[in-house]
Formats: sequence, C-alpha cells, structure tokens
Amino acid sequence: MSLLSLLLFAFVTSFTPGPNNIMAMLFANKYGFKKTIRFCLGVGAGFLVIILLSCFFNILLKNFIPKIEFIMTIIGSTYMLYLAIKIITSKNNDKHTDGDKNNSFFAGMVLQFVNPKGILYGITVISTFIIPYHTSNFSLLLYSIFLAFIGFMGTFSWSVFGSIFRMFLTKYRSQFNVIMALLLMYSAVSIFLE
Repeated sequence: MSLLSLLLFAFVTSFTPGPNNIMAMLFANKYGFKKTIRFCLGVGAGFLVIILLSCFFNILLKNFIPKIEFIMTIIGSTYMLYLAIKIITSKNNDKHTDGDKNNSFFAGMVLQFVNPKGILYGITVISTFIIPYHTSNFSLLLYSIFLAFIGFMGTFSWSVFGSIFRMFLTKYRSQFNVIMALLLMYSAVSIFLE
C-alpha cells in the first residue's frame, strides 16, 4: 500500500470544502471556537462510524465476490478523478445555510449519515487503500481511528481558521482547487502503478 497516496487522498478529501468544513467555519464565525468544538467532535464520531461500516461492508463484498478487488480499485480511482474534476471546475459559491440550532455533537454526528462526500470517501478509501492490504479487525479499527482523526482535524482546522480560510479561499480559490485536484489525480494514478 502506498502510504503517501493514502495520506494525500485523506488530506485532500478531509481538508477541502464540504458540508462538515463549511458548517464548522460558519459555526466558529457565529458562535465562537469553543462552542464549535462539540460540533467537530460529533463530526469525528460520526465519521468513525461511517469508516467502520465501510470497512465491514467492503470486507463482506470482498469475501463474497473475490474478483471485486479490481473493480473496487477502478471505482475508487474513477471517483477520485471525478472529485478532481469537480474541484477544478467548481465555482465560488458563498451561499451557506444558517444552522443556529445545529451546532451540537449530535448534529455533527448525524450529518455524516447524510453527507455523500463522507460516505463515498469512507467506501473509497477503505476499498482502495486498506482492504487490499489489511483485513484483520485490529488493523481495520486502527485505520478507521486514524482516518476519522484526519477527518476530525480537517473540520477542526476549518473551525479554528474559519474566517482566515474563508478569505483565503475567496482570494485564491482557483489555485487552491488546482493543487487539490492534482494531488487527487496523483493518488488515483498511483494506485495502478503499484
């Protein structure tokens, strides 16, 4: 397994704008950093559950359909390329919903079950980077905790630097998107080079 590709994919997916990060940024701007920590912890807990479910779902598929590994790799890589294209072609959209009642641990956790980016990330990262190399319950648990921690740090970072990131992304959005997309493309291509 290419640890660099895994880390690049996890970093790009966790730190680029998405529902978790945008909401954390907005909550930090509106309620302050301390009141946003509970939301970030909820996001991390929900993300851990999604990753664990993805682990066992992917193992179930791999055990029942042994040839699925190659297909899962193709789907995972294709999804990463799709994300790269979406990142490059995304437009600046500052229309965010105001969620004054949703700044809680529970809201952060439940968000993961309706967040397509998080669910697809969980399925993709596990099927592409983890399951082909590690299938023991202990290693899956460790990787799940590790990936959930990266996801939590992405959301946490957006809450800490909410207003700074917002200004940065507004000013340098195209350059940032190109760099993130190129890193995703590298991750996708490196899967086939191993």
